[in-house]
Amino acid sequence: MTLKYAYFPGCVAQGACRELYMATHALTQALGIELVELKKAACCGSGTFKENSLLLEDTVNARNIALAESLNLPLLTHCSTCQGVIGQVDERLKAAHQSNPAYLEKINGLLQQEGCSPYKGSSEVKHLLWALVGDFGLESLQQKVTRKLEGLKCASFYGCYLLRSQKHLPYDDPYNPQSMENVFRAVGATPVDYRGRTQCCGWPLSSYATTQSFKMAGGHIQEAIAAGADCMVTPCPLCHLNLDSRQPEVEQVIGERLGLPVLHLPQLVGLAVGIAPQELGLDRHIVSTRPVLDKLGL
Repeated sequence: MTLKYAYFPGCVAQGACRELYMATHALTQALGIELVELKKAACCGSGTFKENSLLLEDTVNARNIALAESLNLPLLTHCSTCQGVIGQVDERLKAAHQSNPAYLEKINGLLQQEGCSPYKGSSEVKHLLWALVGDFGLESLQQKVTRKLEGLKCASFYGCYLLRSQKHLPYDDPYNPQSMENVFRAVGATPVDYRGRTQCCGWPLSSYATTQSFKMAGGHIQEAIAAGADCMVTPCPLCHLNLDSRQPEVEQVIGERLGLPVLHLPQLVGLAVGIAPQELGLDRHIVSTRPVLDKLGL
C-alpha cells in the first residue's frame, strides 16, 4: 500500500532552505511515498505566537491540522520546529476534547468565521524522520539503497523542538534518541556520537544575542569535528541555517576555521537511494558539500 501524507512544507524550506523542499520531493518520489501539499497552510509561528497569545498559536495550527484532516491524511512535515509546534498544539487540543471543550469550541468558532473546516483531532502530526522509521520502516529503506554510504561518518543534530516539545515522542527517546543513527546505519553510513547532538543550535537567540548563538553553534560543530564527523545531518531547516548558512560568521566569532558540511536528512537518504546530488540541492549550501561527495566517489 502506498504511503500518503498531507505535506506541510513550512516557510524556511520554501525560502532560505529551498534545497530541503527539493530533496524531500525527490526522496519521497524515489521511495514511492505520495505527498499532497497543503497549499493553503499558514506558518506555524515557530513557537513565537504563544508569546503574545496561546489562542493565536492554537487557532492557526488547528487550521493547519484541519486541512490535513479534510483529506483524511496525517500531516507530514520535514521541519523539527514545525513538528514541535504543530505536534504540541495537536496534543493540547486532543486533550481539550475532555478537559476543556469550551476552549476547543472557541477555536472552532474562529475557524468557522473564516470559512475553515473545524479541528476534529482525527489526524496525526508526523515528521519525515518518524515516517521513515515508523511507517516506511528501516528494513524497507535498506532495500531501497543503491549506493551504500560506506565510510561516511555522520553526526546527527536533532535540535530541541523535535525531541522535547511534545509529551509523547513516537519511535524514540527524547534524551537519548537513536532514530537518526538507525537511519544512518540503514543507508550504510557510520553514526558519530558527541555531546551536542540533542542540544539547541542557538537559532532562537540569533536575533538578539548573536554572539552567544554563534558560540553555541560553533561549539557543536567543533565537537562533531573532534569526534571524527565528515558531516552533520539535521532534520530541522532552522538548525541548518545556524549551522550551515551562518557557519562563516560562526567561524569569525569563535576564531577558528570549521568547514564542516551540514546536510538535511532527506539529502543524506537521497544520496543512498541513488538520487543525483544536484537534484537534492547539494550545490546550494554555504559550506561546500564537495568533501562528502568526494568521499562517496561522486
